[in-house]
Amino acid sequence: MLKTDNHIEALSKIAQVITSDMYLDDILKLIVTVTAQTLGSKICSIMLVDEKSQELIIRATQSISEDYNQKPPLKTGEGIAGKAAEEKRAISIYDVTKEKEYKYKDIARKNGLVSLLCVPLIVKGRVIGVINLYTSKLHKFTKNEVNMLTAVANQAAMVIENTELMVRTRVIQEELETRKLVEKAKGILMKEQGLSEAEAYRTIQKYSMDSRKSMRQVAEAVITAQAVRGQ
Repeated sequence: MLKTDNHIEALSKIAQVITSDMYLDDILKLIVTVTAQTLGSKICSIMLVDEKSQELIIRATQSISEDYNQKPPLKTGEGIAGKAAEEKRAISIYDVTKEKEYKYKDIARKNGLVSLLCVPLIVKGRVIGVINLYTSKLHKFTKNEVNMLTAVANQAAMVIENTELMVRTRVIQEELETRKLVEKAKGILMKEQGLSEAEAYRTIQKYSMDSRKSMRQVAEAVITAQAVRGQ
């Protein structure tokens, strides 16, 4: 099913993808597409753990099957994907239609899904999801194939972690910038209207609530108005 040259080529393609400026969803879609093509799988999908519900939800797949794409989420420990996530290990199933713990037998039969390899996505010891690989024929996954999918899982986990880190960093930067703008706007109101610091803050806060605008937008308006008056 997998040749060494294909293994190297696939990992090289994925490495190029994760260093690109693409959005996370597009990157994950390319990862599952390249993986499916390389391993000759029927369906490849990435499921991520939702932080609120702690459920595994499909985030990316190259499948066009509505049944598969809309299948219900799984709790950690539930089904094969949930078990792989809970136990932090790769799990292979020779025939999902005969596997007691597999939850989607009807979908598998309808879409011709037979064998399954499921590998957890782990970042710093924390499971953030799984990657699933299905075949259309009975197949016993080799050690090389398990290693290949594990390498893909590690790369996918890395790009997800990096994206989350960038989002957190961006949020922190925006919060700091907002704080600076609010402080500047407070200073303007204190000077021009003779308000105390607390009164100036409450004025910005009240206008923000009344106008349904963010504190940052109100602060920017105060600063802009002061600049116009000073011209």
